[in-house]
Amino acid sequence: MRLGTGIFLLAIGAILTFAVSAEVSGIDLDVVGWILMAVGALGILVELAVWAPRRRRVVRTDGYEGGPVRRSTTEESF
Repeated sequence: MRLGTGIFLLAIGAILTFAVSAEVSGIDLDVVGWILMAVGALGILVELAVWAPRRRRVVRTDGYEGGPVRRSTTEESF
């Protein structure tokens, strides 16, 4: 589940829980809304906890802005 999907489920669940006053026989829209909000919140937490640390990049510069860049031959390139 991506971050956008979690936010979407959270929003749909909030709308069903707090804004819709319709009654459907055999289904409780408030409970469906709470379930969607819980799944959306869980999806957001999992997305941020698991995938966010892997998206970080390390940027290395060996010079100053506008100056020459020197790299040694034994250095690994990123």
